[in-house]
Amino acid sequence: MDDPRLTAARVARLATTDPDGRPHLVPIVFALDGDTLYSAVDRKPKRSSKLRRIENARARPDVTILVDHYEEEWGRLWWIRLRGQARVLDEGEERERAIALLQEKYPQYSTEPPDGPVLAVDVTEVREWSP
Repeated sequence: MDDPRLTAARVARLATTDPDGRPHLVPIVFALDGDTLYSAVDRKPKRSSKLRRIENARARPDVTILVDHYEEEWGRLWWIRLRGQARVLDEGEERERAIALLQEKYPQYSTEPPDGPVLAVDVTEVREWSP
């Protein structure tokens, strides 16, 4: 997954599945390491410390991530969809490496490192579209 559009993208949308089978969609920031995408629970205010996306991923690890680009010049539109298996990293070396990758990409994380779990998605399928 060395597509420069994917590595340069600043935001994606993560889809997990709720206990009742409905999709749960949230915007995320992310970093890539080979075929694994990482996203952390950051310190921005949340309604609850127990986030639905994390609980959904623990219970139903099949997830989808969409990274896209929109412009009024439709010849420049594109999207990349990643599907994979999520793992929740509450601690450990891989979590620390993921935080370092996120800090490298997002300066905000250097001053306020994420203190919650990290979602690791082992990507198993990549689809893309552009005109």
